[in-house]
Amino acid sequence: MLVKAFGGAVNGIDARIITVETDVVAGANFFIVGLPDSAVKESQQRIESALRSSGYKLPGKKITINMAPADIRKEGTSYDLTLAVGILAASEQMKYEDIHNYLIMGELSLDGGIHSIKGALSMAIEARKFGCKGFILPKQNAREAAVVNDLDIYGVETISEVIGFFNGTHQLEKTEVDTRKEFFKHIDVCSFDFAEVKGQENVKRALEIAAAGGHNIIMIGPPGAGKTMLAKRIASILPPLTLQEALETTKIHSVAGKLQGHVSLMTERPYRAPHHTVSDVALVGGGAFPQPGEISLAHNGVLFLDELPEFKRTVLEVMRQPLEDRTIQISRAKFSVNYPASFMLIASMNPCPCGYYNHPEKECVCSSGVVQKYLNRISGPLLDRIDIHIEVVPVPFEELSKQTKSESSNDVRKRVIQAREQQQQRFSNTSIHCNAQMDTKTLQSYCVLTAEGSALLKQAMEKLGLSARAYDRIIKVSRTIADLDASADILPHHVAEAIQYRSLDRENWAG
Repeated sequence: MLVKAFGGAVNGIDARIITVETDVVAGANFFIVGLPDSAVKESQQRIESALRSSGYKLPGKKITINMAPADIRKEGTSYDLTLAVGILAASEQMKYEDIHNYLIMGELSLDGGIHSIKGALSMAIEARKFGCKGFILPKQNAREAAVVNDLDIYGVETISEVIGFFNGTHQLEKTEVDTRKEFFKHIDVCSFDFAEVKGQENVKRALEIAAAGGHNIIMIGPPGAGKTMLAKRIASILPPLTLQEALETTKIHSVAGKLQGHVSLMTERPYRAPHHTVSDVALVGGGAFPQPGEISLAHNGVLFLDELPEFKRTVLEVMRQPLEDRTIQISRAKFSVNYPASFMLIASMNPCPCGYYNHPEKECVCSSGVVQKYLNRISGPLLDRIDIHIEVVPVPFEELSKQTKSESSNDVRKRVIQAREQQQQRFSNTSIHCNAQMDTKTLQSYCVLTAEGSALLKQAMEKLGLSARAYDRIIKVSRTIADLDASADILPHHVAEAIQYRSLDRENWAG
């Protein structure tokens, strides 16, 4: 008997429907065709044991399973439940009339239990487009799939529940999530707060400007100055995720298997901080079984690279294109996938190998030329994509011992949101979302300097030895500072403040 069931395959962060055709006839042997990988082929043993543990059996006949379309490689163990249901229906051990109305996915354990899968949200979105009535999947993934409206979501724990559901002997409980209520309930929840940071007011100001304009920033300072502590808190001053951004971010983390079971929708901007031993593939994504990398997991959030010069040169260079295009295309001989990568880069570094160059109290022990050599580990093209350079100095005891609280993240965030709203109005007819994304043509339209501001910038470039690449960056940052002041024009003091955020461009910075 021939029966059709439906599963899903993830490509990038999107899914497509896989038709599983099962034919059980007289004979022997078990065949799976349609480009399955080893994990799918091994499903026979898991299915056989799961059925036996649940009081059913694998029919002693010839079983042929075709997974269409056959030109797409089927990977992973998520098809176990789809294949098992197809076999039971085709061998008439289970009613089959309603199977075609549901997308069915899940990994089977040997005792008939069902383990979680990756990409449940993407599959649910595709199931709704395909016209499915419902989606049967592991209970651990039910809440994330339930974010999709107009689709019945049933979370199951054993294969017996699924069989009973189709036979009409067991009622499955529908999982329902009020997406908007869930989203707005946690939208302002932040794990860290700027109020916990003592001193460093100039660095907080630089981070506020970076958040307001979506600028990349690098912090240079000795060990223990608070660079990591500050970086962890920048997500708390970024504007809250929109519902569309939350859905997109959740899809990426769902495909990567990074969502916790109780989470239905990510409401906090992601913060990723990979170790400096990270590989190229781990950072940008890909691999034998394509997965989103750290830059995609940081989409709509923050990517923090601590001790930037310690990262391998090849790892840093692969970030050039994603920083510009805000997307990454992974191309291999057998596949090509696109992952979004619109993130805010926050980097930190010591000024030299010993860490104490330009320290107000401790002496640097690095020999002549070592500081510049250490800085040269970061290429010019990468530094060109970092708008703000800020030096971080240790906080004196007097500041640390103060009992007064600093300004909270909520207060700073209000100013950032106000600045972003101005940018949305300014770029409403373009594909640009914030000042950091402006190109040369847009700069000429929206960032006209006054004669005094232009003269100040010219003088600074000549006197401080600023590089040509600093010119556009200074103007972009000036525009953001003006937005924070709710000023329509870029005034000279906005330019003056922006100039001081180009430390690494000064010719004499490294001595």
